[in-house]
Amino acid sequence: MANKNVEVKRKILHMLFGISLVILLLFGIVGKMHLFILLTIFIIISFLSKKYKIPGIQWFMQRFEREAYIKKFPGRGIIFYLIGVLLVLFLFPMEEMEGIALASILVLAFADSIGHLFGMKFGKIPHPFVSTKFVEGWIIGFIAGFIGALIFVPWHEALAASFFAMLVEGIEIKIGAEEVDDNLLIPLAAASAIWAVRFFF
Repeated sequence: MANKNVEVKRKILHMLFGISLVILLLFGIVGKMHLFILLTIFIIISFLSKKYKIPGIQWFMQRFEREAYIKKFPGRGIIFYLIGVLLVLFLFPMEEMEGIALASILVLAFADSIGHLFGMKFGKIPHPFVSTKFVEGWIIGFIAGFIGALIFVPWHEALAASFFAMLVEGIEIKIGAEEVDDNLLIPLAAASAIWAVRFFF
């Protein structure tokens, strides 16, 4: 039950973090440089957390981080989240490609979080490619990602963004022995899908 509680907390935080980022970016309160500095700080904290029990950080990790990550890569999720966000902001600038970056961040915020939580609670049919996930979660995640993207892009772009994001979310991609984090893949897949729809159609 403890692990499930941690997962619920992680996914709610995951969603709120994404929504907050979009609001801050939309109103120009933060930019790429701010996020890069934040990423650097998180990487330093992650490195130090492997060696030292930092007050406050340790409390946070115990409540919001997977046990395996605490020992091996503290803060892995948030670090790859920020890397994924920064990549789409650099590759699909807000000034030139309206809505792409913000839509892809909301796909990450909604699709992965809501889909995972729904699958944990109501999932019955195992996902054909990932043993820890469920088809019901994939479907709800796809719908949630579509709705999130729809705030910033037309329906056909939102549909493509959510579909391809959930497609990569449901496949374990590895580099060597390490699995590539979803938080990196999902926004890149969503943004690339929107760009492809605009380019070809």
